Parts: sequence; structure tokens; C-alpha cells
Amino acid sequence: MTPAVVYSRAQCGVQAPLVTVEVQLSNGLPGLSIVGLPEAAVKESKERVRGALLSSQFRFPTRRITINLAPADLPKEGGRFDLPIALGILAASGQIPATALAGHEFLGELALCGSLRGVRGALPVAVQAGRAHRSLVLPRENAPEAALAEATRVLGADHLLAVTAHLAGDCDLPPQPAAPAGATPAPVADLADVRGQHQGRRALEIAAAGGHSLLLVGPPGTGKTLLASRLPGILPPMNRHQALEAAAVASVSAQGFDPGHWRRRPFRAPHHTASAVALVGGGSHPRPGEISLAHHGVLFLDELPEFDRRVLEVLREPLETGRIVVSRAARQAEFPARFQLVAAMNPCPCGYLGDAGGRCRCTREQVHRYRARISGPLLDRIDLQVEVPRPGWDQLQGPPGETSAAVRARVVAARDRQQVRNGGPNGTLDGAAVGRICPLTGAQGRFLRQILERFQLSARAYHRILKVARTIADLEDSEVLRDAHLAEAVGYRRLDRDGD
Repeated sequence: MTPAVVYSRAQCGVQAPLVTVEVQLSNGLPGLSIVGLPEAAVKESKERVRGALLSSQFRFPTRRITINLAPADLPKEGGRFDLPIALGILAASGQIPATALAGHEFLGELALCGSLRGVRGALPVAVQAGRAHRSLVLPRENAPEAALAEATRVLGADHLLAVTAHLAGDCDLPPQPAAPAGATPAPVADLADVRGQHQGRRALEIAAAGGHSLLLVGPPGTGKTLLASRLPGILPPMNRHQALEAAAVASVSAQGFDPGHWRRRPFRAPHHTASAVALVGGGSHPRPGEISLAHHGVLFLDELPEFDRRVLEVLREPLETGRIVVSRAARQAEFPARFQLVAAMNPCPCGYLGDAGGRCRCTREQVHRYRARISGPLLDRIDLQVEVPRPGWDQLQGPPGETSAAVRARVVAARDRQQVRNGGPNGTLDGAAVGRICPLTGAQGRFLRQILERFQLSARAYHRILKVARTIADLEDSEVLRDAHLAEAVGYRRLDRDGD
């Protein structure tokens, strides 16, 4: 007997590989077997499917039922295959037309009463279904998320009976409307709330304009976290491709994706007790970590030296490559991790070194040991290192600074110049591109040579100084690097100049 064929998709990182569900009825003792590397939740689907079919007044075949999930070497997990398995059984037993299945892909978990429950990873499935030119039928609660893939016809359903009625031609499922083309993210905290801190605001603008990493150093309560939380509000709006990538990562995470956050820059702030797996992702079934959930957004690490040193070291590779590969014994998954790192720390263990109050009693050795918790290679990868001193009374009572909208306008203009010239922000340039885009005069070369020799800076730090200087020039709409741009960029290597 010819098997019924239903299309669905598995989850592998942020990818959604095609799974063909083949259902065959044959003579023999009644029973149901699932083959094709199913995990426990998939094997248990036989009971959910049986209960859903009987509750929906369908006949459960009293024959031998064999279900093959192809390809056989791809692990299958979760309850996402309940709906395609149920439809395959109905089509193989002649209770729904098998020909109606060809132009659709199906995804969803079944309750015993036949209702459909949502699953994770609906957005990557919708993107791939659209590329295969097939409609996607899935639980209604997943439909708004899946509809963000505009090229896909998304059909949401609440019950198995609604799906079968659609396939039989009795009552069509209404397509889920796509998100409005002009949808804008919800408003975020405004930079005008920050009083004083002119150097911190300036560094934040440069970081946003060039996609640079930023470290804020200052006593407790001076506004480091306040500044960092305002960065998403001055970043350029995400284009559609970036928004889809960020939403796809959130979609496959344990928290899932809220369509109300569409086009909102991610802002992730893990606690300093977070493990390396929490930061980079992992688990027996690999899930994205904080660095991937911050893709195209901001990763904020407050109290940086309090993080375990081994945890911080895992940041080094994704800061350079923009991706992370999670390898386990049975499988491997790759997640994007093009995030903007913003970190904050106190200048010493007590937090008051250099503060006007003179409360610090830390010895030089204690300060050195505290800062040594951050390795040199990691610190080398942070473009801007800025002091955030305690604001005075006049600054606290003074007028508010520029709004996020005003700063964002300059940032967007600078990013546009970089996109035309580089194809991306300055912070992503490699060494060869930096040498080509940032030519130096003889006097500028001698100046930087003195800086490198005096503070023993690495080649990486040299390139990052040039990239920051180029961003400062872009903010001023200058085609050439000027001495003032280089001097300001050198001034942002704060910890390199301390000599501690």
C-alpha cells in the first residue's frame, strides 16, 4: 500500500531542516511504531495522536501502522510532529484526501482533546516553508510569529478538526496577516535621563555609530548601568534581515519570541553568576546562550570582574567571528552572535578609587589583583574604555542632555557612510581593511608609534584605535582622519594607560 506523505520540519540550532513523515498501513497485529531517530517526546506522540483522533470522532486504524521520519540520521525531538503524524494516519486510512497534503507543511503538538498547542521555533520553520513554496499550518498561538516571514502563507488553527476541514475543502483556514510593513519597535529608555557624564555619553555615541565594544569604569551609583541601558535607543533601526535573524534566535530559545518585540534591539544583561553554558549556549539539545540572544543587539555585563574568569574567556572568539559553534557528542549546532558588548566595573574592590570622597582604602596590590580578573586578551578586544566619575550637584540639577532621537540621527548618518564605504560598521573591519580605510600621515604614524611603544599596546589595540578614530571622523562627516580624531581614540584606551 502506498504510504501517505506529510511534510514537517525539525529544529537544529536556528535551522529548520525538512522532515518527511511517511505513514504506511499494513496487515498484521494492530500497533504503531515510529522509526527515524525519534527521541522520547516523539515516541510518546503515539498516545497523544490516538487520543486526539478518537476525541475528534475519527477512526483509529486497527492495523499495523509504521511511521518513518526521514531523514533517518537527523534527531527528532519535541511534540512538533504530532499534527503531521495524525494527518498522515488519516490520509493513509482514507479519512482525508492525501492529495491535499502536498502543498502544505505542518507543525504542532496535539492535546488529547484534539486542540493544538504551540511549539518553539515557528519562525525558522516559516522561513524555510516559504522558500520551499509551501503553506505552513500550525497552532494559532504560533501564527503571529510565523507570519513575520512575509514570503510564507501561514494558516493558524486551534483544533485538529479545523485542519482536516481545510484539507477537505469544507472550511478554509484564514491566512494570518503579516506584520505591518512600517512596524516600529516600542519606545525604549531615553538618553535624556542621563545627567552630566559628557564623556560617557560621547563614548556611547561613538560605540553606537561604529558598533564598538565599550567598558565603563567608575564608582558605584555614577550611572554606568543607566548609560548602558540607553544604548539600544540610539542604535540604528534593524533592517528586515537583521530583525528576522534576531527573532529566529529568540524563537528557538526556552523563552520563545514575542511578536510584540519585532524589530526591537535585544538587550541582554546576565547576572555575574552565569555559567559559560548560559553565556554561549549548550545543553544536550543545544540552545542559544546570552551572546546569541543578544544577536544584533547589546550584551551588558555589569560588575565585569565578578564574572568567573573562565566564563569571560569564552567571549573572545565570538567577539571576533560573530558566531558560536556548540559541539556535543551526538550533535553540533551553530548560532549567530554578532552582538555589541558593553561592560561596567568598579575601579577597585571597594569601588571608590579616585573618588572625590577619598573613601578608598584599597592597596595597589588589591587593585591590581581585582583588575587581573579580566584577562589582557579580553581587555584588548574592548574598543572603548571610559571613566564614569561621580556627577556633581550642578550636573544632577542641570538641564537634561540631548534626547536619544537627536543622537540617533547622527549615529544613523555615520552608519550610512560606513555602509557605503565598508559594507558594514567600522567595528567589524579586519586588519587589512583598516589599513586601507584609515591611511595615516607621517606625523600621525609617529604619534601612534610613540603611544604603542610607551604603553606596550598590541597590534589588535592599534587597529582598534584606528577603527574608533575612523568612527569619530564619520560622526563629523570627515573624509580624512585628523589628529584630533586619533588623540580622542587613544584617550579611550583608559585601562591600557593606567599601567597597573
